[in-house]
Amino acid sequence: MKGLTSHYNSKDFFDELIDSQGKPRQPAKQLFHYLNNLTEDELEKRKLMAEATVQEMGISFTVYTEEGNIDRAWPFDIVPRTIDAKDWRLADAGLKQRLKALNLFIDDLYHDQNVIKDGIIPEHIIKDSKNFRPECVGVSPAHGVWAHICGTDLVRADDGEFYVLEDNLRVPSGVSYMLENRAITKRVLPELFENDHILPIDSYTSQLFDTLVSLSPRAIENPEIVVLTPGIYNSAYFEHAFLAQQMGTELVEGSDLFVASDDCVYMKTINGPERVDVIYRRIDDLFLDPEAFDSDSVLGVAGLMRAWRKGNVALANAPGAGVADDKVVYAYVPDIIRYYLNEEPILKNVETFLCEDEEQRAYVLENLDKLVVKPANESGGYGMLVGPHSTKKEQATFAELIKKKPRNYIAQPTLKLSTSPTLVAKGTLEPRHLDLRPFILQGKDIHVTTGGLTRVAMKKGSLVVNSSQGGGSKDTWIVDTEAK
Repeated sequence: MKGLTSHYNSKDFFDELIDSQGKPRQPAKQLFHYLNNLTEDELEKRKLMAEATVQEMGISFTVYTEEGNIDRAWPFDIVPRTIDAKDWRLADAGLKQRLKALNLFIDDLYHDQNVIKDGIIPEHIIKDSKNFRPECVGVSPAHGVWAHICGTDLVRADDGEFYVLEDNLRVPSGVSYMLENRAITKRVLPELFENDHILPIDSYTSQLFDTLVSLSPRAIENPEIVVLTPGIYNSAYFEHAFLAQQMGTELVEGSDLFVASDDCVYMKTINGPERVDVIYRRIDDLFLDPEAFDSDSVLGVAGLMRAWRKGNVALANAPGAGVADDKVVYAYVPDIIRYYLNEEPILKNVETFLCEDEEQRAYVLENLDKLVVKPANESGGYGMLVGPHSTKKEQATFAELIKKKPRNYIAQPTLKLSTSPTLVAKGTLEPRHLDLRPFILQGKDIHVTTGGLTRVAMKKGSLVVNSSQGGGSKDTWIVDTEAK
């Protein structure tokens, strides 16, 4: 086959565009032929169009550096990633199952702790968790749901199956970029949307709004919902503003709210105080309320936890939900699913070694050059060791860290992550490793995004996809190959 894909070779990895024979996979057929009919100049023109669109739409993210905060344009690759709708249906069911079980788990931890009493998870795992909040014990949020918005990271291994890499249950970010990726791609590759059966994703913000409405403590027709942001210097501020605008809700900072003597939350407006029913908070637990947590915090609202505990305001995600965001807890999720739902997990975990276990720790220390080591509660790709790409000095440093705080580390095999074609130079497509972050909403009902945010390791051979670590992103197409 001549054309842009003629020299494309994914070698030893499961590639989402072509199979091991170099033929296009079923959901990628139209994309494959479309790319082959484009000239290098046409592809470059579309790339430049995408870059101009990113600038025009103001799509950005912030990177924290020693020199200060740097605002950067969103790194976007124009070649979409394609997934068959048949494969996605299984992932959709698995993600719903997982979040249901995790919410039952969190609710149990803050009430009877039967999961500990019945020996499913050791007590010290929870006792030593930095995200378990004693302040949340006894609270019963609406519908028994603590994590209303979850971003679960999926990877595809060389068998083509989806595996869960981690769950993000505190303040998961990235969904705005999923939506903007689609908007850019529709501008750049409009022809493909006319002829291919690409499932839509634009219902997310209305589903998010409905989820938040379902949490309102007051049974009124139009509850007051706000998005609470730390402010313009936060790395995800673009997303906070985007979601508030899309839902038609107010974007507020802590100083815009106050808790009155009736233990209800109010928003300051030019017409006087207005009661707030639901807060979609994008602030970490410890900064939410200077009365309950960090007394020096200027980001939160004094008395907010008091109002929440009394059932006068809903917080999404609820404080304390991060106890299930711990990568050590992650290793127990298959057992958690069996315990609460009496079902076998639909989606598998990646094999995980717990460094707190003496035998498993010994294996990890002997194989640091082959494994990926992660701290239990970091995010954004920070604090990791990617064994095959590390130096002896880095391995020695991690060995000491593990010995000092074994509870704080897990290790996983270096996965052969799937690849997808990425435009790396004019007319040059090369395979790059990627992951996928779908978003699951749970309130009265439960929803999963159609696909999610695909993140790409833009550096050749790299497995680190986080934008803060030099990664990029692309649109994710769930293609209905059975549609007539």
